[in-house]
Amino acid sequence: MAKKTVATLQKGEGRAFAKVIKMVKSPKTGAYIFEEEMVQNEKVKDYLAK
Repeated sequence: MAKKTVATLQKGEGRAFAKVIKMVKSPKTGAYIFEEEMVQNEKVKDYLAK
C-alpha cells in the first residue's frame, strides 16, 4: 500500500504536496505525540507556525 501512495505522489499534482510531521505536547499526559498531515508546499511554513 505504501508503494502505491509514494508512486502516486511522485506524478502530476502529487509534487505540490509535502508530508509534514509535527511534534506536539499533549496537555493531558505531558507526553509528546506526532501529527502527520499532507500539506501544500506553499503552506508548510504556515502549518508549522501554528
